[in-house]
Order: sequence, then structure tokens, then C-alpha cells
Amino acid sequence: MTIAAVLFDWAGTMVDFGSRAPVAAMQRVFTAAGVPVSDAVVRRYMGQAKREHVEAMLAEEDVAARWQQAHGSEWTSADVDRLMDELEPAMAAEAVATAALIPGALDTLAALRARGIRVGSTTGYTRTMMAGIVPRAAEQGYAPEVIVCAGETAAGRPAPLMLWKALVEMGVWPACRAVAIDDANVGIEAGRHAGCWTVGVAASGNGMGLSLADYAALSDDERMARLRGVAEGFAAAGADVVVPSVADLSQALDIIEARIATGLRPGDEECAFLLD
Repeated sequence: MTIAAVLFDWAGTMVDFGSRAPVAAMQRVFTAAGVPVSDAVVRRYMGQAKREHVEAMLAEEDVAARWQQAHGSEWTSADVDRLMDELEPAMAAEAVATAALIPGALDTLAALRARGIRVGSTTGYTRTMMAGIVPRAAEQGYAPEVIVCAGETAAGRPAPLMLWKALVEMGVWPACRAVAIDDANVGIEAGRHAGCWTVGVAASGNGMGLSLADYAALSDDERMARLRGVAEGFAAAGADVVVPSVADLSQALDIIEARIATGLRPGDEECAFLLD
């Protein structure tokens, strides 16, 4: 058995180094509602479907208290509806502005084609939020054959349903012939639940949370310390391999294929860290 498909996340994995668009959009909408939120609060729930993301933030004790103080009542489902109405265009605008491919992504796509591996994708963004990203990515050379968005399955991450939907649409089975690549722990959890191999990208995504320029400006020691911290979170979530970014995916696939050749299945061995 060999790897038949990879399923990429989008922001922080294939586009938007640092996964900055969701943070900027969430902060803009919550600030407008009179309840500013920190970068850390937004990133705590990254990777979930955006409505679930909003609800998780509102459920935090501090945010809930400040919402009640600002609005005179506890938040309700109707408040979430209003926030989502504002978040859709805010996310769409921020996402288009940060839709540049992660460096090395195109080389990785070429390597996947050479290995006969198909490419699909899932995202915590809604279809509306993706409307501007998809053509921009295509202009840069990235056009996965399947895109499954938040809200198109009964549950989002960490449920495996989006990954399963992508595999069904691609006709790929069993799930252990697929590799899920994500920049957030919740995406790794979804891959584990789905029965896929999982690869975490530590430098370009939510855990690091830095622009490409800021990441490059880190000292070698600080960069490695932060990479290892992110990688440990991925390992705890069940990742099979952790790499800095999609530029390093071929090495991760080599490890996975070697494990497959010896009869191993996802999660059978400890996480392999390819950070040096």
C-alpha cells in the first residue's frame, strides 16, 4: 500500500504564512462589538469552523464577562449570528490580502505529482470566505481537486468529517492511504480521528504565529526553541511527523512510506521531528 492522497489545510499550511488573516479578522469584529480580544485568545481555537471558533472565544470567562459588561446581557446565539455576518466579509478581505503561497509550496506540489499523489484540501473557512482565496491560489499554481469548507459537514474539526468528505469525493480509501497536513493541533486531531497519517507544519502556522519576515528575523536558538514548543503540541495531538513547513513535506512522506512498508499504521510509532 502506498500514499494515494494528501489533504492540505489552507491558512498557515499552504497560504498565509503565520495564519494571520483569521486573527486580524476576528480582532476587528470583536473590537467593533466592544469586546477586544488578544492574539492568544483567537489562536487558542484556530482550525475550528469559524462559528465554533467564535462561540469558543465567547465562552471564555473573561470574554464572556466583558461581553456582558459591554452589552448588558450574556451573549446569545443571535449575537453569534451577528458576529458571523460581520466576520464573513472581514475574513474574506483579510484572507485575500494574505493569500500568498507558503515558500516552497509549488516545489512540493511538483514533487507530489512526480510521486503520483493526488491533492485535496479542507479548511475552517466557509465557502464565502474562500471565494477570493481560491482564484488567487490558482493564479499562483495551486488548485487542489477538492476543497471542503466549514459548514459543509455536520461537524468541523476535530471531527474527521471534512477529511472523510474530501476522501469520498476523491474516491480514495482506506483513510490510511491519505496524509492530512495542518498547522493547528485541532487539525492533527481530526486527521487522527479520520484514520489518516498526519503531518504538522510548525514554522508557518498558528503555533508560531509570525509573519515570514518576523520568523526569519529570529535567532537560530530562539527559532529552534519555538519550533520545538510547537512540535511538542503536535506530538501530543497525535502527529506522525512534524516539519517546519510544506517545503519539507517530501521528507515527511518518505518517513510515512517507510512505516507503511513495514506494516505500520497511523499513530503506531512516536512522532518524528524534522526540525533541524
